[in-house]
Formats: sequence, structure tokens, C-alpha cells
Amino acid sequence: MPNRSLAEWLSILEVRHPSLIDLGLDRISEVWNQLSSQVNVTEKIAKPITITVAGTNGKGSCIAAMQSILLGQGYSVGVFTSPHFLRYNERICIAGVPVSDEIIVNAFALIESVRQGVSLTYFEFNTLAALVIFDQQELDVVLLEVGLGGRLDAINIIDPDVAVLTSIDLDHQDWLGDTRIKIAAEKLGIARDKRPLIIGEQNPPAGFDELVLKTGAIALCLDRDFSILSNTLGTHFTARTQFDGESLDIHGIEISGLLPQNKILAIQALLSAGIRLKPQAVADSLNSVLLTGRQQQAVFRGVNVLLDVAHNPAAASILRQHIPVIMGKTYAVASVLADKDWAGMIDQVADRIDELLVAEISDSPRASTAQSMLDIVYNKGIKACRCDSIEAAFLKAITQASADDQVVVFGSFHTVSSVLKVISEEV
Repeated sequence: MPNRSLAEWLSILEVRHPSLIDLGLDRISEVWNQLSSQVNVTEKIAKPITITVAGTNGKGSCIAAMQSILLGQGYSVGVFTSPHFLRYNERICIAGVPVSDEIIVNAFALIESVRQGVSLTYFEFNTLAALVIFDQQELDVVLLEVGLGGRLDAINIIDPDVAVLTSIDLDHQDWLGDTRIKIAAEKLGIARDKRPLIIGEQNPPAGFDELVLKTGAIALCLDRDFSILSNTLGTHFTARTQFDGESLDIHGIEISGLLPQNKILAIQALLSAGIRLKPQAVADSLNSVLLTGRQQQAVFRGVNVLLDVAHNPAAASILRQHIPVIMGKTYAVASVLADKDWAGMIDQVADRIDELLVAEISDSPRASTAQSMLDIVYNKGIKACRCDSIEAAFLKAITQASADDQVVVFGSFHTVSSVLKVISEEV
């Protein structure tokens, strides 16, 4: 087998499988079993506490919160998330640090040596690489983010000690179903019999409780089994959680930053996994955690920039709450995938935007055309223009903006990633 660089490997994996998304566990399970029998990985991967997180929105925030808490208290942690922003390595982190090219390439080569012609999607290959790498480390906890849905997602070859369901909203309907209850059924596929299932959805669809019962999991629900208690000043909150059947209050958690519900989900998931936490250390960790592309603030050429990967109406509604109301103008830069509810997203943020600049995502066959985005925007009476690329749209917005104005970037991971690259090149 020739020696390949990480870039060469990724180029191969991007085109090897006939489709980018191909849900199902048969292919990845077959290769996982080969890895298990030939290199004996499953015995070791079972050692760390494993927590799997699914949900329409909030997965990355919940995992970032858990990672921050665990690292702050001295635990060794492996984290697998997707997609990445600037470097593939961001997807696989040990102790909060992306692993090296060499480690990833070695894992890819190992998988290639045992897959025996089984065709794997890009994400399936990524998932196996992360699991192999985690097996090679001495870890206390492994945190896994579901890529799409849950029941048939590659991550679900692992039986987690704790499953987390952050939220349920309409997204990826072509794969998960066209109603919230159908989507919930797919996401609940990560739950395991007699193991904790931490649920953050506060407005579940009809029939949800019955689906939860069928999983056999020990369900703990936000606002029923654990809750957010706000203080009188409205700047901090107390997380009232459960540990060993007793109530445990954690005070002094800032409302700003990651959403409070994702912070408390993280706390409850760790406690339900049997991890002992020091309350003050938990608050300190949560008050310092930052997550790329989620209400991320930057200054570029003297202009305030807000970046958020919001790519469905529910996430856009949350984004709206974080767009500052200013005396100047708010320019927005956006691009979306064709299967997203662009009209619903615009409805959520339209009253906070003065001018919108749209562009097509250049590196995705699933991208919405700029013209289709413009047609919807025009129908809503919003001033908008089309640009040749996301980068061009951002630079045009920055050029038009004064120091009293702001630029908001949203719509997809692709959008935010493209703008972050522009910003990083001038740092």
C-alpha cells in the first residue's frame, strides 16, 4: 500500500463511494467486525465511558460543554465531531487538541487493510478512524456526535453508556422523514435498554413518550427530571440536576455563550454516566467554553462579525436572539444547501437584517443556487444581491460596512468555514 498524505486520503474518500450519504449499519459493521477480529479493538474501546449525542440542533454545543467540564477536572477525553471548519483534524480530538496527520493516516491505512473491498462513505471511514484512534489512547471518556439521524448513523455501531437527544426539529427530511415524530424515532435509535437517555427537547411531538418507552432506556427529561433555575439578575443560572438519586444544584453558570439547555444537558449526561463533578469547577468550565461557528464573534478590518452555522429555522430563531440591535446597518452573508428551509430561516431573521448578500456553496453538489435564494428573499421584500462566491460576498459586505455596522454570516458550515478562512489569512 503506497504511503499517502492526509490530503490524498481525503481526496480518495470523497469520491470512492457512490453517494455522500448512504445510511445503514451493514457496511460499517462488517468492517468494524474485521477490525475487532484482526486487531482486537472492541475490548479496549469498551473501557472508556462513551456518550453519544444526537439532535437537530445543539449537538456540537453539548459536546463542547462536556469536553470543557471533563478537561477542567482532569479527565482524559476523546471527541469525534463533524463537519470541520479549517482542517479535517478538528473532527478527532484528544485532550481538546486535534490529532496529527500521521495518526489519522495510520488509522486510515489500518481500516483499508481490513475492509476487503467493502465500500464505505466518507463519514463511515471517518467514524472508524476515530474509533481506532481512541482505542490506541488511554481515555476516561469518549464523546461521539451523530452525523445524521441516529438509528442508521455510523456512530450507532457503538453502544453508548449514555445517550443524549438535544432537540427535535424539521431538517434532513429526505433521509429522516417529514414530521417531527418520524425524525424523533430516528434520533431515538441511539438509546439503549436500561441505560440513561438525556432528553433536552422541551416541546416533543405527539407520541414521543411512547417512542421513548419502547427504547427501554432510563429517560431523564429537561424540566421534569432536571431543570434550569434563573437568578433574579438574569445573568447566571443554577442547574438543578440528579446524581445517585439525589438533587444536585450547580450555581453561577453564565446564561451567555452556549445555550443554557445545552450546558445543563452536558452536566446531566456526565452525572448519569457516573462521573463525579465538582460544582464550582463545572461552572468555571462552562463559563469559559467557546465553540467555533456558534454565535462566534470576530472583528475583521474594524467591522464586528457574528458567525453562526444556523442552517434550519429553529437554529435561525436562536441566531436572531444573538444578533445585536445596533444604530448602524446589519449586513448578512448567507449560503445554504438545497434541502434546507431557506424561506423559514429568512422569516426568523428578516427583521434584524438590512441587506443580504447570497452566494452558492462552491464545493457541494447539494448547494442551493444563488438565484433560488434571491427569489425567496425578493418575495419577502428584503434588499439583497448575488455574489460570485461566499468569500466575495463577505468581502463586499465588509467593504460596504462602516465601524458602526455589523456583518452576520450564517446558513451552513460551508458558509462559516469559507469566511473563517478569509479571516484567518489576515490574522
